[in-house]
Amino acid sequence: MAMLPRSTAIPAATPRAAETAKADVPAEPAESATSDKPAFVPPVVVAPGARVTTHAEPQAAVVPVAAAPVPATSSGGLEDMVSSVVPAVVSIHAGSSRGTGFYVRPDTILTNVHVIQGHSSVDIVAGDSKRTARVVRTSPGHDLAVLQVYNADPRQATLALGSAGALRVGQEVIAVGSALGVLQNTVTRGIVSAMRRAGAVTLIQTDAAINPGNSGGPLVDRTGQVIGVNTMKIAREAESIGFAVAIDHAHALLNGETTVASAPPPGQGLDTMMRGNAPSAGEQQRDAGVQQYEAMLQSIAQAAAQVDDYWTRYGSSCVASSRSNGARPWFAVYDRNAITLSRNSQYNCSQFLEELSTHAQRINAAMTQGADVARRAGVYPGVQRDMRRKYRLDWSGWER
Repeated sequence: MAMLPRSTAIPAATPRAAETAKADVPAEPAESATSDKPAFVPPVVVAPGARVTTHAEPQAAVVPVAAAPVPATSSGGLEDMVSSVVPAVVSIHAGSSRGTGFYVRPDTILTNVHVIQGHSSVDIVAGDSKRTARVVRTSPGHDLAVLQVYNADPRQATLALGSAGALRVGQEVIAVGSALGVLQNTVTRGIVSAMRRAGAVTLIQTDAAINPGNSGGPLVDRTGQVIGVNTMKIAREAESIGFAVAIDHAHALLNGETTVASAPPPGQGLDTMMRGNAPSAGEQQRDAGVQQYEAMLQSIAQAAAQVDDYWTRYGSSCVASSRSNGARPWFAVYDRNAITLSRNSQYNCSQFLEELSTHAQRINAAMTQGADVARRAGVYPGVQRDMRRKYRLDWSGWER
């Protein structure tokens, strides 16, 4: 049976190249067109100096950020406000990673990049219900990611986005999330302890408990408006020190209308601030290299996930045997004669292997070029190796 082509983006090794590089996704049999999910559209990674566009969005036009915002409580009842916020907060399962997100539109969720890293689609869990969402846009420098939900409920509760600009130290705030990744709708209460700057990112410091699994959840004020996205807790000999990325950074990312400045991840900026000593020029170059290398791996991992799907769906029919020395089974294509095709009359298995090889080689080229850039920036080989393992991109050929 003939195989039909379609398109996706294969990331290049540099942020600018990642914006423009396009390649065909592995072709697949016509039967796959009957899937009830929309065709894959690769996520947009916001890179330094890159203008975000909405071409990856299936919507005809940008809708307001809060399509059905939770109303502010006029009675001042904290319990009423919390009960209105909770239905818009969900647990996110990205492989073994667990985190939190919240609806800003009936089909759109905001969360942290580190919650969904390395995944192009994730599971959205709310009580007993489960949906699937795809990653449509990320800003690693702000640790923010936008997800679009398949088969969204138009009646879904959403949260209104406020601003951190008028926050005052001592102001009461509420954090909502899935503590430890399993305790959904955990609510903690605290105050704004301070406003911090970590590079180009504004962070809200709060003593509201932010536990593992809370990442990506909303930090709201007394009216129920989101003022921040919970992102981290400082655990080094300290208590009641948590941080949320100011929600102001999310407005432009959601609407896709602005240029986002280069910024290190918030955690990296905080670490530099807490060390108290300015890093040397070599350390700054190395830190920038680590950031660039990780952004590249995030994009490649999303493309690799599409090849994973292709292999899973058609490999069982076309592959009689294979041997791989890498993290993903289709890495076997990198070793000569490591894949033996079966005699399958339903699919053109030779074309399957040809398509697989084409896209695997593009990923190989991007990985090789990215490693060269990281090496010139002084990124240690061990750091590169750990990051490849983190995104399931470890293969013996990339150790050289």
